[in-house]
Amino acid sequence: MAYELVTIGTSLGGLSALKTLLRSLPREFPAALAIVQHRHRESDQAMSAFLQQFTVLPVHEVEDKECIQPGHVYFAPADYHLLVEYGYFSLSVDEPVSYARPSIDVLLESAADAYHEQVIGVILTGANHDGVQGLSTLKARGGTAIVQDPDTAESAVLPTAAIAAVNVDWVLPLGQIAPRLIHLCAPAGA
Repeated sequence: MAYELVTIGTSLGGLSALKTLLRSLPREFPAALAIVQHRHRESDQAMSAFLQQFTVLPVHEVEDKECIQPGHVYFAPADYHLLVEYGYFSLSVDEPVSYARPSIDVLLESAADAYHEQVIGVILTGANHDGVQGLSTLKARGGTAIVQDPDTAESAVLPTAAIAAVNVDWVLPLGQIAPRLIHLCAPAGA
């Protein structure tokens, strides 16, 4: 089975964790990556530009109705929920979920609905529970769940809550998440 999409949710400490994860992904990484990083609603696109320094994959903020392309890194814009439809993204200004917009739950739940067993959900460091319900939904729809080992997280609240609530497939130290994604997303026979 080929994974088409990797969804990543993070909050406090996420920028550092994303640098580590993204720098380890190769140019030929075959899946798209969609990321929700909690941030202030008035922040600009500097985060995407900053993270572009650490990866060979193209990094940018999502535009409404943008097509999903393999090997691209997509960020939820500040103050918008990022939703996944099969083959493209949508943006929403619906009410915050768990006090967050963008919400990790919204990303993971919509990705689960669109991609079922072809999606991987990754929960990284974070200081609240936004993402736990979404990861549970993703897992229930046949997706694969990976959570950062709380001992390697700047804030262990989110990964600890996810591990307690969801029968995750892997709990991995931060440095082992990218190699696992590369292995999982490798084309059959590679």
